[in-house]
Amino acid sequence: MSEQPSLLDPRAEPARVSPWASVAQVLVEVPLPHLDRPFDYGVPADLDGEVRVGVRVKVRFAGKERDGWVVGRSAASTHHGDLAAIRKVVSTVPVLAPEVLRLARTVAQTYAGTTTDVLRLAIPPRHATAEAAVLGTEHEERAELHEGVFAESEHGGVWDVYPAGPAFLRRLAAGESPRAVWSALPAPSGGPEWPAAVTAAVRAVRASGRGALVIVPDARDVTLMAAALEAETVEHVVLTAEQGRSARYRRFLLALLGRVGVVVGTRSAALAPVQNLGLVVCWDDGDDLYAEPRAPYPHAREVLVARAEQQGAAALFGGYARTPSAEQLVADGWARSLAAPRERVRERTPRVIVPSEVDLAREGAAGAARFPRPAWELVRRALATGPVLVQVPRAGYLPVVACARCRTPARCVHCAGPLGLGSGDAPPSCRWCGRRAIAWSCGECGADQVRALRYGSGRTAEELGRAFPGTPVTSSGRDGGVVGSVDSRPRLVVSTPGAEPLAEGGYAAAVLLDGAVMAARDDLDASVEALRRWLNAAALVRPDGEVMLLGQPPAAPSQALLRWDAVGYAQRELSERAELRFPPSARLASLTGEWSAVRGLLARVSLPASAEVLGPQPYVDESGNELAHAIVRVPRAEGAALSAALKAAAAIGSARKDPAARTQIDPSSLTP
Repeated sequence: MSEQPSLLDPRAEPARVSPWASVAQVLVEVPLPHLDRPFDYGVPADLDGEVRVGVRVKVRFAGKERDGWVVGRSAASTHHGDLAAIRKVVSTVPVLAPEVLRLARTVAQTYAGTTTDVLRLAIPPRHATAEAAVLGTEHEERAELHEGVFAESEHGGVWDVYPAGPAFLRRLAAGESPRAVWSALPAPSGGPEWPAAVTAAVRAVRASGRGALVIVPDARDVTLMAAALEAETVEHVVLTAEQGRSARYRRFLLALLGRVGVVVGTRSAALAPVQNLGLVVCWDDGDDLYAEPRAPYPHAREVLVARAEQQGAAALFGGYARTPSAEQLVADGWARSLAAPRERVRERTPRVIVPSEVDLAREGAAGAARFPRPAWELVRRALATGPVLVQVPRAGYLPVVACARCRTPARCVHCAGPLGLGSGDAPPSCRWCGRRAIAWSCGECGADQVRALRYGSGRTAEELGRAFPGTPVTSSGRDGGVVGSVDSRPRLVVSTPGAEPLAEGGYAAAVLLDGAVMAARDDLDASVEALRRWLNAAALVRPDGEVMLLGQPPAAPSQALLRWDAVGYAQRELSERAELRFPPSARLASLTGEWSAVRGLLARVSLPASAEVLGPQPYVDESGNELAHAIVRVPRAEGAALSAALKAAAAIGSARKDPAARTQIDPSSLTP
C-alpha cells in the first residue's frame, strides 16, 4: 500500500489557490513622489469582466480608499505577500488612453513630477449622468471629409501669402506630418486671420482621416477658433477649465470614443484624448496662460512637442510674435519656419512709429508727457475714420503709488504689499491684502500724500475722455470686464494687454503706452513678452493705419516692432541666451521652499557633473515669510539627466518625510 509523500513530509506546504481571478496593476492617485509607480491589486471574480486597462477604480491604500487607474493586467503578481482587492470599478469606460498615459509619464519625467499629478490635469472628474447620456446615444458616422477630397483652393487663399503654406496643407492632406513654426500676418482688412488659416490646416488633416488638437490661450480665442470651424462645418468639441463638470466630461468622452475628431481648448486640453492624432496646433505659444500653475508646472507648448514626437503627428506653432523656444525648434531642425516675404509683410501691416528722445525733445516740456503731442495728433486724425485703440500695461486707476515728498513706494503696514488707488477720490488700498490705508503716512519722511508711479487703464480712460469730449470711451480689462468687439464708428478703446476688443474693419490707429513699464517685468521673457503684446495689439489695426509706441521702450524689441520682424528678434534673443546659458539653450530648475527643504534636496540630489548651483538665496513671500530659493543650471543636452536626478531626490525625501521643496523646470521667472 503506497502513501502520498507530501502527506508524510511535514515540510511540504499545500498548494495555495489564488482567491483572485487575475491581478491588476493600479496607478494610485497619491501625490507622494516615492509612490509614483503601479501597485498590484487582486481582481475579484465578480469584477473580472469590468476591470480593463484604462478604467478608474477604487482601492484601499495606506488605510484610505483612493482613486486609481488600471494600467496593466497579469495572471500572477510578483508581490510575495497578500494582495488587497480592487474594491470598486468607478466606470467601465477606459478613460485613460494608452497614448495619454505614455505622454503623462513623459511630462512627469521632464518636469520632475509625478504621473498622477499630470493625469489630474488630463482626465476630468467623472459625471455619471453625462457618461450615461453619451453611452446611451448611438454614434452616427459622418463622412465629414474623405481622403483625397481636400483641395488647395479650399483654404480660401489665407495660406497663399506664405511661400510654403500651400505645400504644408498638401502634406497634411496626404497623410504626412510636417512641423512648422508660423509667423502669422493680420488679415488684409485688419484683425485676425489666424482662425481661418488654422481651420484650413484642420480640414486638410481631417481629409487624411486623422484627428486634430488645437490649443489657444484663453476663452476669447476659443470662441474665435470654434466659430471658424463651425463656419466650415468642421465637427469639433471645446474643452476648457471654465466649463461645468457635466459639459466637460461629456465632451471629453466624445473625443475619447472617437465620435469627434477635432478638439479645441486651453492649456489643459493639450492632454486630451484624440484618436489617430494627426495634427497639434498651438496659437500664440508665448502667452503666460500656457504655463500650468499646478504641479508639475508643465508648459502646453512642450506637452504638444512631446505629443507630436510620440504619436508621429504634424505640428503648427503660430503667432504674430515668435518665442525663443519656438525658434529653438527651428534651429534644431525639428520644425521649419513658415513666414511671409518682406514685401507681403509691408502690405499687410500698419505703419509703426517709435518717437525717439530727439523727436520728443522738439516738443519741449510737452514731449516728456505720458501722452505727448504727436500721439494726440495721431488720435485726432484717426478718429475721423474709425476707432482708436490705446493699450495700457496695467488695469486699475493708479495701481502703484509713492510718497509725494520723498518718492518712497507706499507699502501696506499689515503685509508690506504695494498700495494703489482705485479711483480719484478713494484712499489708498493694498494690492495684496485689500486693506484700506485710511491714515497712511510715509515711514521715511512722515508725509501723508501720495503720487502716481504707474497709471492704470481707469485713469487713462478718464483723462482721454476729458481730452476728447463727445468721443465715446470704452474700457476693456480686468476691472470693467473684457469687451469682445466694437463697431467701426469713431471711439476710443482703452484696454489692457490681451483684452483688446476686435474692431469691425480694424482699428484706424493704436497708441501703445508705457513701453518701458511693459518690458520691465522681473523675468527672463520680459522683452519677448512686451514685443508679443505690442504685435498682438498692432495686428488689430488696418494696414493703412498707424501704430505709435511710447514710454521709452527698450531699443531691441521696439525696433523689432518697427520693422515687424519677430523672427529676427527671436533669433537674436536665442543667440544671446545661448551665450548667457539661459533657456531654451540651457535647462534650469528653480527650487523654492523652507531653508531645510531646499538644502536637503540639494544635499540628496546627484547632479550631472556639468551642473551649476546658484544659491540658495533668501526671499520673502507675500505673507512675509523668509524662504529659500536656488537655481540649478545644466547644458541643454543634460536636461533629462537633471530632471531624473531631481525626481529621484524628491522621492528619497518623500520616503523620509522630509520637508518638500517646490521644483519648477525652466520657469519664465528666475525669481519666485
